Amino acid sequence: MPPIYLDNNATTPIARDVADAMAPYLYEHFGNPSSPYAYGAVTKQAVEHARAQVAGVLGCDPAEVIFTSGGTESNNYAIKGAVLAGRDRGNHIITSAVEHPAVVEVCRWLEGQGFRITVLRVDGRGLVDPADLERAVTPETLLVTVMHANNEVGTIQPIAELAAIAHRHGALMHTDAAQSIGKIPVDVDALGVDLLTVAGHKLYAPKGIGALYVRSGVVLDLLIHGAGQEGGRRPGTENVLLAVGLGRACEICGRDLDQNMAHFAAMRDRLFDGLTQALGAAAVQRNGHPEKCLPNTLSLSFRGVEANTLLAEIAGEVAASAGAACHAGEVDVSAVLQALQIPMEWAMGTVRFSVGRGTTADEVDRAVDVVAEAARRLQPTPETASRPAADDGDAIRLTHFTHGLGCACKLRPQDLETVLAHLPAPTDPEVLVAAATADDAAVYRLDDDLALVQTVDVITPVVDDPYQFGAIAAANALSDLYAMGAEPRFGLNIAGFPARRLSLDVLKEILRGASDKAAEAGLSLAGGHTFDSPEPVFGLAASGVAHPDRIVRNDTARPGDVLVLTKPLGTGLIATAVKRGLADDAAACAAAALMATLNHEAAGAMLETGAHACTDVSGFGLLGHLREMATGSGVDVTLSARAVPVLEAARRFAASGIAPGGTVNNLAHVAPYVRFAPEIPQAGQLVLADAQTSGGLLISLPAARADALLGTLRARGVQEAARIGTVDRAGSGQITVVK
Repeated sequence: MPPIYLDNNATTPIARDVADAMAPYLYEHFGNPSSPYAYGAVTKQAVEHARAQVAGVLGCDPAEVIFTSGGTESNNYAIKGAVLAGRDRGNHIITSAVEHPAVVEVCRWLEGQGFRITVLRVDGRGLVDPADLERAVTPETLLVTVMHANNEVGTIQPIAELAAIAHRHGALMHTDAAQSIGKIPVDVDALGVDLLTVAGHKLYAPKGIGALYVRSGVVLDLLIHGAGQEGGRRPGTENVLLAVGLGRACEICGRDLDQNMAHFAAMRDRLFDGLTQALGAAAVQRNGHPEKCLPNTLSLSFRGVEANTLLAEIAGEVAASAGAACHAGEVDVSAVLQALQIPMEWAMGTVRFSVGRGTTADEVDRAVDVVAEAARRLQPTPETASRPAADDGDAIRLTHFTHGLGCACKLRPQDLETVLAHLPAPTDPEVLVAAATADDAAVYRLDDDLALVQTVDVITPVVDDPYQFGAIAAANALSDLYAMGAEPRFGLNIAGFPARRLSLDVLKEILRGASDKAAEAGLSLAGGHTFDSPEPVFGLAASGVAHPDRIVRNDTARPGDVLVLTKPLGTGLIATAVKRGLADDAAACAAAALMATLNHEAAGAMLETGAHACTDVSGFGLLGHLREMATGSGVDVTLSARAVPVLEAARRFAASGIAPGGTVNNLAHVAPYVRFAPEIPQAGQLVLADAQTSGGLLISLPAARADALLGTLRARGVQEAARIGTVDRAGSGQITVVK
């Protein structure tokens, strides 16, 4: 059974009647509407009929409707077109603090072009005060753009009042009505707007189609240039198929509005009442205006719960959206919730539920049970019992029990550096390596021939299988020892486990995977420490030994060295795709196998050949760890992007913008230290900054030994090692990335 769909503000399914109306224009009527013969006449008539259907739901003349590719294009055209056309009269735009990015980013771009932007605050329920607009508007104001209804909390703005104020001062009024059409009445004359945005996929039409209402007489600068379609206002051959779909969807919205509004409100209130009764009013808070609100939208905050963790808990049974995301050590609360000044303890647990035309009372009741049970587990009481063991047929997906993945959950490097800068350095002369070098392990000299190398590393799940997770977490911790040339000897498990969310059998499998990987490394695991945690966390405190004179540090690279990487990049990107259900089995298995591979053979080859410096590549990504090596060593380096080995699936995911938050933070952190050649695309930069779990070793060694090292690595089975760059000169740690 598919999950109960309660995310209709994100998108709606195409209505059957809409699909039926579109079908002839997919298979039969294919003519270009601009063509003078019969094929073109049929499609031209279809486009104009669709235009009239859209106009019907808006209460305007069909000539005032322009078809676009969706809400984002409509907002861009309305805002840019209006202010660029009126630039000789002023340069001021007024908007609100709760707008969609399709408005916010347009205003931000225009600000860079010399326009002045005023952002109106909202009250605790999300409403703009018309008095604030009256105070903000000036003779220079060209446009006021305030959304009709908020996509997150559902609050409906007093657009008619705002429009009247704008018009009194000679400004145009635009509203983004993407969320309101089909849920509440939307009449352009009643609203008094000059420009209004429509998005098809919010009202049971296809994605990729929208419309812009432009009141007769309003002049817009063109957004795109070409032929004379859409009355010369939006060039390009009309998308007949999608226009027909939008027209039919608008007709249905107008026809069924009253009954849909009643149904939406009944289902929304049933959901709210059920969750409030199940969890108690002290555990749930409703956001937005209680009356001036879309009838289908319910923004709820669950106190002390992280929204993405809750959604991951219910993902197999209920689909909804988060208002906050926790990653890389911080909580990102949506701009809307910030504008409403919702306290963090509530905001971090905000979930948006949005019912639809097909939502049933039975679905709502089942959703109440699922969400309430999950929220109770995440807000445990001392009497709450542990979750019983799962049935043999139950599939555990560990990545759904964590807000982030593996080493991508590390604190942001800039934050960590700030904290560590204030710690006192050890004064014991036997401490050979400490935090000052940014190495991932510490070294203590026991005598002239023996040094203790010690590390601790824990991660959240980066794969779904518990046994595999345990093995990868162990390999990840041991990598810190291998990077310093140490031989692993002794270790302890560290396990944080959500016993109220997962069966203890899962923990047994995690420990078994770690035990087997430790045995492969020759490490004796002799116990450990556990603690109750809201999500699974596992790793090792591991100790190794090495000769004090053979310790390999990360701050001793020298000019003339060559850089060698022993494992491909991309595990963070693939793990994120796995969590989102976007990676196939082959990509997931390849990444998991790579992460579970010990760096034992790579370390052996490094010691046999001789190296100046080494670090393992983990949560800060290749660029982050290379930056630490270069800065610590006082050198500048050159990296060849083409030479860096990368898992092929990771390139695809990076190009699609599928990247963990830790990777994005890594790229931002190294930006001041890295110069990318112009031909290195954003996707390529993300790969080089990708937060790795149990990544390879990055080795700096004399150029004369590079071939010997690569030969030894391949002889030891490390087949994908590659020479990726050079240490150029003494410097400040700058990295130049060439193609």
